[in-house]
Amino acid sequence: MRAALPGLALALLCLLRAGTPVPVQPDLDTEKFAGMWHVTAIASNCSMFLKMKDGMKSTIAIISFMPEGDLAMKLVWPLLDKCQKFELLFQQSGQAGHYVGAQEKRDLRVMNTDYGHYAILHEAQHSETEPSTALQLLTREQDVSPQLLQKFMELVPTMGLTQDMLAVLPKSGE
Repeated sequence: MRAALPGLALALLCLLRAGTPVPVQPDLDTEKFAGMWHVTAIASNCSMFLKMKDGMKSTIAIISFMPEGDLAMKLVWPLLDKCQKFELLFQQSGQAGHYVGAQEKRDLRVMNTDYGHYAILHEAQHSETEPSTALQLLTREQDVSPQLLQKFMELVPTMGLTQDMLAVLPKSGE
């Protein structure tokens, strides 16, 4: 885990430069990145997220890649009485680690990952009615180290988000 923090710090420093586009993990290894992740923290300015964030729990994301390089993401959100499942498909943009969702006008970037412990995803939804930005901290285990969480929280304002838009998701146990 400690070895992962310098990479996260480097991504943070890259973002702090004004006008810098959202970085993408160099040479993303899709085989290492695929698999099960826990969504342990999210920051977003999406109005629906902001209404629901206080009642949310840690979510499971299962990421796989199609033969042509597209990214498939299955999400399982625990709700009060059941689990809600979503499936999203993002097309490869031509740059490893950068994907687009054509129907939803979404832009997904794997900003940083060490493959074994954490990944940080940036998602922008280019809706005409409500454009939004989200930053997600994914971890292989449900537990997240205080150091990694702190680095994620420091990254939030660099994406134009505020701390009141942040939710550290409690374990679901489901």
